[in-house]
Amino acid sequence: MENRLRVRRVQCSRSTKLNQGHKSSIPRSVCSEECPPAYREAVIRGKPVCCFECIPCPQGEITNQETDECMKCPDDHWPNDNHDQCIPKLIEFLSFDEPLGLTLSFTAAFLAFIAACILGIFLKYGTTPIVKANNLRLSYLLLFFLILCFLCSFIFIGHPSNLSCMLRQTVFGIVFSISIAIVLAKTILAVLAFKAKLPNSPARKWLGGKTPSFIVSLCSLIQVLICALWLVNAPPFPEPDLISDNGKIILECNEGTHFFYSMLGYMGLLATVSFIVAFLSRNLPGTFNEAKLITFSMLVFVSVWISFIPAYLSTQGKFMVAVEVFAIQCSSAGLLGCIFFPKCYIILFTPEMNNRHNIIGRTHFGTIRKHEDHKIRRS
Repeated sequence: MENRLRVRRVQCSRSTKLNQGHKSSIPRSVCSEECPPAYREAVIRGKPVCCFECIPCPQGEITNQETDECMKCPDDHWPNDNHDQCIPKLIEFLSFDEPLGLTLSFTAAFLAFIAACILGIFLKYGTTPIVKANNLRLSYLLLFFLILCFLCSFIFIGHPSNLSCMLRQTVFGIVFSISIAIVLAKTILAVLAFKAKLPNSPARKWLGGKTPSFIVSLCSLIQVLICALWLVNAPPFPEPDLISDNGKIILECNEGTHFFYSMLGYMGLLATVSFIVAFLSRNLPGTFNEAKLITFSMLVFVSVWISFIPAYLSTQGKFMVAVEVFAIQCSSAGLLGCIFFPKCYIILFTPEMNNRHNIIGRTHFGTIRKHEDHKIRRS
């Protein structure tokens, strides 16, 4: 290095003396200033070696006093502001300490608290007609799993680890599938309950504790099998992303594609079936028809997750995780609000409507009479 600089100075000194001619002045040994950091020297053709131009180094490379050439930083490092030293990259993940993670955590805890309060109201007024309508045990079970839906948001926040990566999507998928299966069971039970009121209806044999339990167990078991195969064959694991953001190391869970989208697809199938069944039964007689509430709740649920897919694919890093947590909270809040808020309003603010006559409604008995009259005329 020193020999090269000495040769350059001698050559530049000679060329400068020739150019100066007979002028008596102190010659300069260079004709170009030193390059700033992050630039390298490139010799100009046809000119002495002391004449050069400064060319920017490629992104992620530095220069220092030891060499005029650009040096590439290691994958987990990045140039400092002066571009003369490599420093470790910042590690990024959705943390509890930052405002975004703190906001999502507070929202999840608040919504879980609201769901727990509604569960307490239902337990206190469990003997009233509006709470007993359409299977009391399913309502308790749905509220319990909605609380779990809100709480599973906490698994997505924090430093990714082997355990958290394996639990994130699997717990979310199973808990949500059970919740949707309960909604589907409530809808089917509402249809069967109305059909069973008609004389000589074969739907009466399906009314009982075994039917909703069978529906919930069967629909949930399929999702459990998908998640079990996922964990056995290709379990998610934490992986640093060194490419997406030049100055950061993005810690994320490598979840693969096939099992993740299979889990989401099955959950979407359950939600679609629940929405279709609730929509077709929305006009069942009765002043308080829960099928209408379920129709609105599933419409909100499906809309949120349809919007989630393009938003999820267009983001990266901690914002991708935040989008999924936001979708979890919005869809769960849609189920909670649409199904249970109207009932809580009647229980707390209009208790005079909380009676069997108002819950069943005159149209229900009118429909049964019409069916009996029609049967008499045919006979």
